[in-house]
Amino acid sequence: MKTEVLEKPIHNSISKNGKSHPFKEIALPEILFITSYPPRECGIATYSQDLLKALNNKFSNSFSLKVCALESGNTHLDYPEEVKYVLDTNDTNAYLDMAHIISLDRKVKFVLVQHEFGFFENNADDFKQFVEIITKPVVIVFHTVLHHPGDSLKTRVQEIAAATESIVVMTNYSANVLMNDYGIAQEKILVIPHGTHLVSHSNKQFLKEKYNLSGKNVLSTFGLLSSGKSIETTLEALPDIVKENPDVLFLIIGKTHPSVVKQEGEKYRNMLQSIVDDLQIQDHVRFINQFLPLPDLLEYLQLTDIYLFTSKDPNQAVSGTFSYAISCGCPVVSTPIPHVREVLGTDAGIIIDFENPEQLSQAVISLLNDEQLRKNMSSHGLHRMASTAWENSAIAHALLFTRTESNRNSLHYNLPAINLNHFKEMTTDFGMLQFSIINKPDFDSGYTLDDNARALIAMCMHYELNGDHEDINYISIYLDFISFCLQPAGNFLNYVDDDNKFTGQNDITNLADANGRAVWALGYLISKRSLLPSEIIEKAKDVLQRALPRVRTMHSTRAMAFAIKGLHYSNLEMQSTEVSSIIVALANRLVQMYRHESERDWLWFESYLTYANSLLPEALLCAWLETGDHVYKETAKASFDFLLSITFNSNGIKVISNKSWLHKGQEPANHGEQPIDVAYTILALNKFYNVFGETEYLLKMTTAFTWFLGNNHLHQIIYNPCTGGCYDGLEENQVNLNQGAESTLSYLMARLAIEQQYESPHKTVSMHEANLVVNV
Repeated sequence: MKTEVLEKPIHNSISKNGKSHPFKEIALPEILFITSYPPRECGIATYSQDLLKALNNKFSNSFSLKVCALESGNTHLDYPEEVKYVLDTNDTNAYLDMAHIISLDRKVKFVLVQHEFGFFENNADDFKQFVEIITKPVVIVFHTVLHHPGDSLKTRVQEIAAATESIVVMTNYSANVLMNDYGIAQEKILVIPHGTHLVSHSNKQFLKEKYNLSGKNVLSTFGLLSSGKSIETTLEALPDIVKENPDVLFLIIGKTHPSVVKQEGEKYRNMLQSIVDDLQIQDHVRFINQFLPLPDLLEYLQLTDIYLFTSKDPNQAVSGTFSYAISCGCPVVSTPIPHVREVLGTDAGIIIDFENPEQLSQAVISLLNDEQLRKNMSSHGLHRMASTAWENSAIAHALLFTRTESNRNSLHYNLPAINLNHFKEMTTDFGMLQFSIINKPDFDSGYTLDDNARALIAMCMHYELNGDHEDINYISIYLDFISFCLQPAGNFLNYVDDDNKFTGQNDITNLADANGRAVWALGYLISKRSLLPSEIIEKAKDVLQRALPRVRTMHSTRAMAFAIKGLHYSNLEMQSTEVSSIIVALANRLVQMYRHESERDWLWFESYLTYANSLLPEALLCAWLETGDHVYKETAKASFDFLLSITFNSNGIKVISNKSWLHKGQEPANHGEQPIDVAYTILALNKFYNVFGETEYLLKMTTAFTWFLGNNHLHQIIYNPCTGGCYDGLEENQVNLNQGAESTLSYLMARLAIEQQYESPHKTVSMHEANLVVNV
């Protein structure tokens, strides 16, 4: 009998940038995963390891994750430290023993079972009893859901369902089968798609050169080999494909499934090799007989021109290999398993009949002859799979744990490390580019003063925190760009094309805000005089001095606010009476607007809330710090608290929609949130907390930051930790995956503001207390 206990000690800490910060010992609720687990070579083992990694990356201060590894017979694998128990699925007595052990384990608060019928095919009744005996809340994940079940299978699944808190499936199709064929209530079923890896989408040609595939049109498939994959379908189609495209190479990536090897050795692989020899296509087929490390696998998928999924099992509910291929941007030709039909639709790939080489060859030939169609399918597939990133799967599972677990613990989001990769990739020798296609800089989009002003502030913040002298080169680039945009009359132009020339857009667009942002950036830079080289500071002072006459004439609400902030920062070093007088003039205009528009239930400067709203009270707070005039202070606090009452609720932050401004007396729109508004709110909260010391501002600041990490109405990440970029917007049903300069800079400024509080020697609340916590 094999029922092993492999318990190891647990250590609680806050992990930030690789440094461990101990806090008060808290007994975290332990989640026990019952699943196959590496080093066992199995798709569900890999799935479970990826899920645990994602959960630990995001919520290591919310749960302690442990594993009860499923083994078959005397395997005796060498498991990693998270494996606490081992269950031999072939041992009838082991099920009862393990059920009692788990029930008596006071640390275990929740059990998640990864179910595949093959795990328990000889002990189905033992497994059912095992689930029924466990006294902890149990959720079961069905990786396969068979439609049209016989009476015996239907009854068994119903009994398992009755013993569980919830059932998780990976497709809507599977959920419908459970409801329609098994009679399981809809409210008991939760759909959490198979997770996928975020990838940086490296250059395809570079990767082909790396793997000696230059000049090849690469077709690929991957996974543990078995006859169910029907790879022979592709081999039989290959001669016709090669006639049209002689540079085709088909990669068959993966070892033979271990259970297949036990039963029949390499019979299936040898059969495939015989087909290759018979068809004389040896120059167009390459077997990669390895269980590839994940980074290598993702690179092979990114260099693939067309991915082929040819499963002949119509009951296969979901495929991780298919999911990974789509998330790597592969156009797909596939047989019609439910998962494929649900994801591909009509625009992300081509669906063919089972075991139909003629249809496969026609589909591949049509795609190889149409590069634009392949690009379109790649884009559609990436957008469709965005919500399935492992980070989003982790959020969905974490919410499930907190909903089901009786203590209803809060979620503690981990603070991501600061990542400047995308920030730097968006920067040329001339400045920061405006847009990005997914995470690839769009050089045709040109540059804006807006983005380079924000980039200058962000890099100054980063340099102050880290002292990385490479930052000074970037600061110089952004300062030079601002100087380039300054006109002889003292105003700034905003739009510059990829040839470094001003565009006609400057003639038809209101440039007031851009001018205000330039002043903000210059003033912020000047305030760091003690840190930066004197020549940089002197250049910034010169540019600002030449712009001052036009600043005084500003009347645009947000332009004035940006300018007040910048002038306040510059006066921390310059002590200029001229600058002080401009601050007073602009602040008085804002106060006049407030007095004209505000009412008892509307404490605001305008009759509507639009974009960058938090900027206005923050600017008046800066004016008070500059002048000591309590009118500015009182107006700043009243208006800011009013704004927070609208944009914060019990779930977190929901900034004003860019689809429909919030007019007095109306209800806010439900979608259209942009990172820049969340970031401006965080910057303002940071300022108000530093001035007033009210813990509520710090709590809201850290809560607002979790919006980037998934605490939003879609429960999806907005910040991409793989690239260091930030998605461009949160819509009603999807996230805009482009990672442009504005969004990336907004996230970075917000992240650096959080870092400032974390590192502050004067902080009165720890980051664990203040800390990225969401009550659910």
